[in-house]
Parts: sequence; C-alpha cells; structure tokens
Amino acid sequence: MELDKVLRLRRSVRQFNGKNLSWKHLTDILEAATLAPSSGNIQNWVFIVVREKKNVETLTELLPPEQRWAAKASVLVVVCSDTERVKQMYGARGEALYAVQNCAAAIQNMLLKAAELGVSSCWIGHFEEKDLAQTLALEKDIRPQALLAFGYGEVSEEKPREPLSSCVYFETFGNKTRNVGLWPLGNTLERGIKHIKAGLKK
Repeated sequence: MELDKVLRLRRSVRQFNGKNLSWKHLTDILEAATLAPSSGNIQNWVFIVVREKKNVETLTELLPPEQRWAAKASVLVVVCSDTERVKQMYGARGEALYAVQNCAAAIQNMLLKAAELGVSSCWIGHFEEKDLAQTLALEKDIRPQALLAFGYGEVSEEKPREPLSSCVYFETFGNKTRNVGLWPLGNTLERGIKHIKAGLKK
C-alpha cells in the first residue's frame, strides 16, 4: 500500500469487535517499531505484549474510566523506555527528551504498519504510571511511555486537520512570507491566508 494512503487511512479506533489479532500481524507491527530512528541509534525502546484476557483487563483497570474500552482490544502493547541507557549517552536532556522522542517514533511506525495490515489501533497516554510499572514488574529505569491497543473494530470518520498554513513558518517563527519560488508549499499557505482574510471581512 502506498505511504500516502496509509497515512490517510490510520485512525484512532476505540470500539473493538473481539476478533483476535494474529501473531503474524503482531510480529510485523513490532518489527516495524524496531525500524524507527533513535538518537545515536540507541534503540532504547522495550515492548511488553499483553494478550491474556485477564491481564488485558487488569491493565485496563489502571486507565481512567473513559479509556476502559481498551479491555475489548485483542492485544495491548506497553511501550517503555530504557531511560538509563539514554541518560548515560546524553545526560538529563536525553532522559527527559530523546528517550520519549525515540519511543514516539517507534509508536508511529507501529500505528502505520497496523493501518497497512488492516488492523485497528489506538495510542493511549493517560494511565497511572507507578501502578502500571508495578503490575508489569518493570525495573526502575524502564519507564512506560504509552499503551497501544490493537484489534479490529469500527473505523471512525476522518477528523478535520488544521490547514498547513496554520503551523508552517519561513525562516523564523511567525513569518508567513516566503521568497518567491522558494517551494510549492508557499502557494498553499498563501491560499490559506487569503481564505482566512476573506472570512474576517465577512
């Protein structure tokens, strides 16, 4: 499947139908994670696969009530960071920033691979970290970053995205003016700005 199609196909799914995810698809998703970039190629990610129904339910109880739908997922993958490895190489900045960035890149790979395979997924970041670490018997330097729910379910409608013109600047923050002929994106920005101005006049 073409990358552009996968990017547009991916959705956060919160209603699963109970169908089991095959080990082949799960392995493919996990292998995609290991292909992500990481600072200094340190690959500090750790993945805890939770598939037993009772264990899935136990983890789900650590989530806020509005996240309890995750109990119906086929598999939960807890993405963790070996923060000590990053700290040894990059110090405090590495522990606070690079460790998180590296895992986030791996997570995105997993979500995109799942979408390519027709697997539903959702990234969950709200949980009781200490309770989760204790439940999974994590060592002190292994810090949970996210729970990923995988399975099959209803794909929601595409949610609106902010226009490119709202988040792109040229050369310095806040500068919407580009050099003529610099790059095609400028045309998109200019159309967006004109649309906004027209709306304000009305």
